[in-house]
Amino acid sequence: MSLSTTQKSTLSYFKWAFIVTVVGLILGGYLGWEMTGTVSGTATIFFICAVLAVLEISLSFDNAIVNANKLKDMTPEWQHRFLTWGILIAVFGMRIVFPLLIVVIAANVGPWTAMVMAATEPDRYAQIMQDAHLPIAAFGGTFLMMVGLSFFFDHEKDVHWVRWLEEKISTYSSIKGIEIAFVLVIMLVFSRIIADSSDPKLGPEAANVFFSSAIWGLLTFLLVEVLGGVLDRSQQMMQGAAKGGFGAFLYLEVLDASFSFDGVIGAFALTSNLFIIAIGLGIGAMYVRSMTIMLVEKGTLAEYRYLEHGAFYAILILSVIMYMQSLFHIPEVITGLGGAALIGIALWSSIRYNRNERAHEVAEEKQAAEV
Repeated sequence: MSLSTTQKSTLSYFKWAFIVTVVGLILGGYLGWEMTGTVSGTATIFFICAVLAVLEISLSFDNAIVNANKLKDMTPEWQHRFLTWGILIAVFGMRIVFPLLIVVIAANVGPWTAMVMAATEPDRYAQIMQDAHLPIAAFGGTFLMMVGLSFFFDHEKDVHWVRWLEEKISTYSSIKGIEIAFVLVIMLVFSRIIADSSDPKLGPEAANVFFSSAIWGLLTFLLVEVLGGVLDRSQQMMQGAAKGGFGAFLYLEVLDASFSFDGVIGAFALTSNLFIIAIGLGIGAMYVRSMTIMLVEKGTLAEYRYLEHGAFYAILILSVIMYMQSLFHIPEVITGLGGAALIGIALWSSIRYNRNERAHEVAEEKQAAEV
């Protein structure tokens, strides 16, 4: 790590995020004026853009930490590509193309028709998005559950935060495929609950949709893991260095997409306008990328021992919440605050551990000096 990197201020990492915030809010204000023609209407849309940005940031603390964990092991070239190409995919792909694709598939219409519907019939567009929530929750929840469990079911993991739980889990980590079996059991349990539900929107047909979407989420995780390993191994052989490349990039993009599902669907509770959603969530996505860069360059994960653990616990909770949202609505504020609280507790635990370690070292030095 260079001296210039360590001397960079925290705010300097968020320079582009601040610029995008200003541009995005100006665009939001302009869009509000064009849509309503009133100061109050403009202020409302301006406010919605700001709230969506905060929603995205609050839902993505864990995303930034997991990104940084993977990014630190990538080659500088692929790090740069993730932070440039990746932001285009995150903002344009997940916040604009992804909702359009859902409408294209669900309503069986062409891309242009979906775009026109987003601009002229936002309420109908939002309803189609809401109706597609079950398969999205099943797919994204399964993928994220596998991400979280893979961290804890790791026989090489030797740092434990919640020691009594993580040590017990690590004793079973040598059993091959145990996390897959665990996820399959959860999938079957939720499928049975959905099938037996008296809710008219649920039932056997909805259970089939949930289970098949969850299977696709599981297969996607396994495919990305295998493909990523093969691609990175071939790159390592050519470069002679054990650094991740395209495989790690692919993993991070699918991970980003899974994190984005909840935010994109939840945004329709605030507004049915695709373009307002893209502006608000796009601003938030820039802060997530800036946070990721800061964590990598400042070596924050190495400095704060349990921060990564907090992020993966937050991912597991998010995956369970996504599953539960197939049964009933859970406000996004609970999801965001829950994840942020876990990461905050992990940060506090890390600071306390570092303080105790320093106190122990000082005591040992004093004892050695006296001898």
